[in-house]
This record gives sequence, structure tokens and C-alpha cells, in this order.
Amino acid sequence: MGQKRDYYEVLGVERTITTIELKKAYKKVARELHPDVNPNDPTAEDRFKEASEAYQVLSDDQKRAIYDRHGHAGLEQRGGGGVGFGGIEDILSSFGDIFGDVFDFGGQRRNGPQRGGDVRAGVRLTLEEAAFGTTKEVKLAFPAPCTACNGTGAEGGKLTSCTTCNGHGQVVQGRGGFMLRITCPACRGAGQIPTKPCPTCKGASEVPIERTVKVNIPAGIDEGRSLRLSGQGQPGRMNGPAGHLYVVIEVMPHERFQRDGDDLVHELHVTFTQAALGATVPIELLGGEKIEVKVPAGTQPGEAIKIANKGVVSLEGRGRGRLVCVTQIDVPKKLTAKAKKLLLELQEAFEKED
Repeated sequence: MGQKRDYYEVLGVERTITTIELKKAYKKVARELHPDVNPNDPTAEDRFKEASEAYQVLSDDQKRAIYDRHGHAGLEQRGGGGVGFGGIEDILSSFGDIFGDVFDFGGQRRNGPQRGGDVRAGVRLTLEEAAFGTTKEVKLAFPAPCTACNGTGAEGGKLTSCTTCNGHGQVVQGRGGFMLRITCPACRGAGQIPTKPCPTCKGASEVPIERTVKVNIPAGIDEGRSLRLSGQGQPGRMNGPAGHLYVVIEVMPHERFQRDGDDLVHELHVTFTQAALGATVPIELLGGEKIEVKVPAGTQPGEAIKIANKGVVSLEGRGRGRLVCVTQIDVPKKLTAKAKKLLLELQEAFEKED
């Protein structure tokens, strides 16, 4: 198919889309692009596979983080992580739970316990918080099954058989010479409809909720990494289990340090005389610890002075990284007459040595 298109463009969604909305968007695109629905379009299968590949990446939290930061090249450099499919059957096998209520691929009536959707949220950290760990409160807002009717949309949970699908949850529809079994639009696949709408949710079966979750951030976490909190996502229907909460980490820039893996990079400013003669320069690390950095005599601009075990704690438990001080030699913009005279004498001395 040539150069790969942006995955978000393929699914027609914004980069900030939640996991729940992403699944809905993919179901809509899959329904429109499925080859059985487009028998006269030779490109339908390729476009269907393209959309499925996009969903495979964006629905996986770690793959999505890599793609957001590095694009297609980032996934390829990391071996692809299983990106792509061999054929239609491969896709149906991977996403059978999604296609079950779009086409007749193992579809079941949705009147039993159902797992809640996953929720995705972001949290911003300072470099200190990422390095040493912290606890953050994450505010969430998403639709959840109505507790008054247990997600049925019916007053008192009382349901009656759907007359549109005769209680089957699916109806047969003809498209382009093919007969497709799709989710019943009247009961949305449940096979039953409310006898009376629930007064709390007005028959929608869902209500908006807001809650706050405390998230323990481990020391050493880095930009783009994510944490999974099991059971903290969208509540399930019909007493089904809750989904997961995925917290994606963003680390704000620091004024004095940059992170490179587990190393901390610091621009160490020294004077010309300190670089030439050698010196001991005090600096304050993250967290307030104060140390002295020994600058060897004859240090050149851009040289790196590395100090072990003064970097970031390794998330994988491999100790701490290094402090890497990159020397920046400051040249004074203004000189006193005495200083200028001394520098001229120094220059003459250098020229005689040459």
C-alpha cells in the first residue's frame, strides 16, 4: 500500500481519543470497510487490514506510546511488536469480541455479564517526581452502567423480548448480494428491551460519573511509559468485571537537568581559568543533595565529566544511572583594565611557548 498513513488519520480520530472511543471508532470503520460489504471494491481488503493494524497499535498502551513519540519508524526499530495481520481470518481471530456485534463472527446476545471498557488518562510529573517516585491523584470522567437498573435501561430491571429481532439480538441484512447478520438496532444486541425506561438514566443504561484514583508512581519512570491499574476502568454491565485504567506518563522539562535513560545530563558552567587550571565546582542535584564536581586541568569545552550513581533510579532495579556534566566555558563579556592587561600578558606567554 506504499508509505503508511498516520494511524489516527486511518481511523479518523484525534490523538487524544480515549480507549473506549477508539474501540467505537474502529467498529464503525470496520463495518464500512469489510470486504463482504464492498464486494466490488478491490481495495477494500487492504483498507480493512490497514484500519485493523491501526487499531492493533493504538489499542495497545505501550505500542501507542512508542508510536506517539517515534511514529512508524519507532515500531519498526523495536521489531514491530507483532504489528500487522496475515489476512482477514487473522484479524477476525484477534478481534472476535469486537466483530461479534458487527458481523456474525461468534456474536452472542449481550444480555449477560460484560467486562467494562478500559480507560486511558495522562499524568504530568516533574523530573524530581519521575526520578524518586510519588503519589498522584487522577480525576476521571466517563460513562458507566446505571446502578439503578444494573445497566439494562429498564425500570426495576424489567425487560421484555425485542420484537424487531424476536429476542435473537441480531437481524439479517442484505448488502451487495451478501447477507450479513448484524446487531439489532432496536435492542443493541441484548435481545430484550425495557418494559419501561429507567427514570434515572432515561433508558440509556449509562450515566456519567466522576471519580478520583490515587496512583503510586514508581521511582525511575520515564516519559511515555504507562501504568495499568486493574479494575479501575469503566464498571462492567450485568455484574461483569471492571475494565483497566491506563495512566500514561508525561515528564515536564527541568531547568538544569535533562534525562538520557537513567543518566542525568547537566551543563556545567566553568570559567576559563577553572578549565585551564582545574577546579572543584559545587552543584545541587535533584532532591537537594549537594556534591562537588572535580574539573581536571586542561578541560575542553563540551567534555563530559561522568559521576557514577548520581543519576536516576533504574525502573528495572539496576541501581542508579550517572550524572553527566558537559562543560561549558564561560567567556566574560566585559573586562576590567587590569583583567585585560593580564590576559594580554597570558596571550604573549602562550605565543612565546609556541
